[in-house]
Amino acid sequence: METEETSVKESKITDYIKSLAAIEEAMEPLKEQKRSLKINYVENGWLEKEEISMAVKAYRLMKSDTDMEQLLDFYDRVAKSLGAS
Repeated sequence: METEETSVKESKITDYIKSLAAIEEAMEPLKEQKRSLKINYVENGWLEKEEISMAVKAYRLMKSDTDMEQLLDFYDRVAKSLGAS
């Protein structure tokens, strides 16, 4: 027998999924525009895929206010522990 709490929870899950689907559908044109931008830069020879990838990584690190000294220190430790240098 379904309790009222279970019924409310299932309704909220359904609402959430519908809202999420609507948001993802609305975002798709922007995702396509982002893909087209990358293709445009590569096809015109302005940047290579690797350069775009590194630029995006650098942008995301800046945006998240990453402490680069701490990140590089951690990177070095991970590299050493994995046997890379």
